[in-house]
Amino acid sequence: MISSFFSKAKPIHFVVVTLLLFVAFTFTKIYNLNEAVSGLLIVKQLLLFGVCFLSIFVFDFLSGKNDLTKSNSYKILFFSLFMVLMPQTFLNSKLLIANLFILFALRRIISIRSKLFVNKKVFDAAFWISLASLLCFWASLYFILLFAALLLFAVTDVKNWIIPLVGVLTVAVLTTSVLLITGTDVLGYISSIDTTVSFDFSSLNSTQIIVSSTVILTYFVWAIFFYIVNIKTKSKSYKASYILVLLGALIAITIIVISPQKTGAEFIFLFAPLSIIMANYLEVISEKWFKEILIWLLILVPVINLVL
Repeated sequence: MISSFFSKAKPIHFVVVTLLLFVAFTFTKIYNLNEAVSGLLIVKQLLLFGVCFLSIFVFDFLSGKNDLTKSNSYKILFFSLFMVLMPQTFLNSKLLIANLFILFALRRIISIRSKLFVNKKVFDAAFWISLASLLCFWASLYFILLFAALLLFAVTDVKNWIIPLVGVLTVAVLTTSVLLITGTDVLGYISSIDTTVSFDFSSLNSTQIIVSSTVILTYFVWAIFFYIVNIKTKSKSYKASYILVLLGALIAITIIVISPQKTGAEFIFLFAPLSIIMANYLEVISEKWFKEILIWLLILVPVINLVL
């Protein structure tokens, strides 16, 4: 049974989810890429798959290091299954990389709980969020998460509340320098960043996206109530971390709703917090048959989508 297999954290689980992602990534690229096969194209796609693999590694590290789940591999299983369920995430290299930067930022944000090297962690988080914002402007909403962490972890030193501005300015200076060196029009680059808001969901009107998004959002709504109740049972020192995961999920939902270019790929920001929420849910429920249904549904829906 799959739920039993992933109930303990083992190295083999990384191999399994990596193979799953590689197969899904390869099939998605074969069916959607129109470029002629070349060495450069293969290298580019391998690098993008490397981003997917690194995302899982960073996600597993931040979850385990901060005790956001118990010692199991449910989180990386759900993370990979959500990506397979919404293969559009494989087709948007900017959002793939932006999500990786956000995962780096989340790792630093949640680790503020230890109160060690807070100024460095705040700077790193602001730096990564700023980089992600260059690729997806609305990723800047994760600055809310950073300031929420400072508030929840009772960081009172004023300089730590100013440091995020230093992180933003650092990225701005580095970006401007690169643009000048490469001869790129700085003002033109700034104007090309899409800061608009759109509530037009017509571009998502395909059977595959409708089915996939419905399943993902249903999982979110179903598990979120149990997750909120579960937060109350956590120790005071860890409760803030779980609240930040919930806030991260709500920010991701906001990005999905207001994103100007809706392709389905924007769901990628929801996968990390939702995977933690689902992992916590599976740890709470005792019915093994229900755990199996939840996992098998995520496996079977992508197969059904291929037929539709």
